[in-house]
Amino acid sequence: MSSPALRHEAAPDGWRQRVSHAFSRAAIDYERLATAQRVMGDALWARLPREAMHILDLGCGPGGWSQSLAEHYASGARVIGLDLAPGMLDVARRDRGDGVHWVCGDATALPLASAGLDLVFSNLALQWCPDLDAALAELHRTLRPGGRALINTLGPETLAEVGYAWQRPGRRTALLDFRRPEHYREAACRAGFRRVSVDASRPRFHYPNMTAVMASIKGVGAQASRPGGHLTRADLVRASQRYERLREPEGLPVTYHLLTLELER
Repeated sequence: MSSPALRHEAAPDGWRQRVSHAFSRAAIDYERLATAQRVMGDALWARLPREAMHILDLGCGPGGWSQSLAEHYASGARVIGLDLAPGMLDVARRDRGDGVHWVCGDATALPLASAGLDLVFSNLALQWCPDLDAALAELHRTLRPGGRALINTLGPETLAEVGYAWQRPGRRTALLDFRRPEHYREAACRAGFRRVSVDASRPRFHYPNMTAVMASIKGVGAQASRPGGHLTRADLVRASQRYERLREPEGLPVTYHLLTLELER
């Protein structure tokens, strides 16, 4: 068994390979399991500008938001769906329409021209980038003056209940080291964005049991463990018992520390 979520443990190249593999493997089941991701994306969608012609969906996954963007901004708009995981793009090409240009690429080295985008939409991808400064510098480079980036990412209180359940004496849980809001704000200012807004919220979701909780996390790709993070069957039983102490009438809670960034170049 592996611990529940990714950490920045590997060197950058190894990290990219692990993330790409984990999300490619999750591609087939992503849409079925990504309820929380869709709900959080809906809140980001409500912030869309009225007009945009050249649009990037950064970390597009199996392409649901990319297709919605193409339909929303019809009338000649060009939408690029970009993801690090080839498996996600395979599903996107298979299941989505022809109105999106699919690209396999890295957020820290976008294969796009400078000052060509009106809008970047990114729902829950930026937290997987170990080099935040490079990723935001690339967004600034590729947006035209006046262009906007709308980004959902995750803060340090994310999955607190999961961390509690998997905690073991003398050992850290293997959860991702989510960045604090000020890290995003400062990095966006360093990148050169003239307007930076970072809003925080804490959406909470409920699941019937520990298996469903872990499927909601690992089933969408967040499933690589840190070195030495392998767990025994006894660890699983212990984690389930600890999680049960947090049960609410609606089920076992999973809270996300959602950070929503609005950046204007």
